[in-house]
Amino acid sequence: MAVTDEAIEKIKAMITSGALRAGDRLPREADLAAELGLSRSSLREAVRALSLVNILDVRQGDGTYVTSLDAPVLLEALSFIVDFHRDDTVLDFLRVRRILEPAATAMAAERITDADSEGLRKLLDSLGPDPDVDDLVANDLEFHRRIAACSGNAVLCSLLETLSGPTTRARVWRGLTQAGTKERTLAEHRAILEALAAHEPEVARSWATVHIAGVEQWLASVP
Repeated sequence: MAVTDEAIEKIKAMITSGALRAGDRLPREADLAAELGLSRSSLREAVRALSLVNILDVRQGDGTYVTSLDAPVLLEALSFIVDFHRDDTVLDFLRVRRILEPAATAMAAERITDADSEGLRKLLDSLGPDPDVDDLVANDLEFHRRIAACSGNAVLCSLLETLSGPTTRARVWRGLTQAGTKERTLAEHRAILEALAAHEPEVARSWATVHIAGVEQWLASVP
């Protein structure tokens, strides 16, 4: 194992064991290096690597801290990687979304409150019967973001937020080029909402699958 990798593993072990907790400040570099049996240079490289993935927060003039370790913070690094996707990988993102989002929607159906349902209803009503494509896509993103939040699973919610970005352009493109897309999207959103409001997880899961698969199938058929 490379020296830097060993240093990373030792710091990670301190966090997973509870020796270091979210928000804790790391000991002074010289003290921590001695405690872990590492050189200061390898420890420094490990800290730099762990700060890049948001596990550690290096504050100049203050010290190095363990971050909150919350899912949105840790998944920022994944979001950075996703930003470099190529157009030919959009289908892959949609396929992953088709696996995760129906599950989140089913979970939301079990937990959603009347206030959440009413908020979703007002969101859909705000569009009107014939929205332009940009408004429809923005509404679509917010609709799915709120549903994911209702799942109560912060990791799943953050993953879906990360995956939504690469598929946005495909949704706009579909709305501009495929006849009946706006009407279909609005109808499917209403069906998802009704299943959520009725607390029917499997019906909500099915409609979410149909909804996302429609974009995926359309994109796969585009030359």
